Amino acid sequence: MYKAIVFTNHARERCVQRGATETDVVRAVREGKREPAQRDLWQFRLNLEFQKEWAGNWYAVQQVVPVVAEETDRFVVITVYTHYF
Repeated sequence: MYKAIVFTNHARERCVQRGATETDVVRAVREGKREPAQRDLWQFRLNLEFQKEWAGNWYAVQQVVPVVAEETDRFVVITVYTHYF
């Protein structure tokens, strides 16, 4: 059974600002590589096929990196980073 994944308003704003979808963020939490982050938080890295333009440049891959707080019954997405390759 999966834990619920909830988004802070800040995380939703960063998704829009950085070109990630909430669906991709959920995938990153479910399938991505889990790594420790600052302040007892976790980050999950997932590379996704992108094959489109972002900010005037063409990229094949988008890496989605949500930073989350893990609670007993859910993950709270605090912020979202993206990297393009």
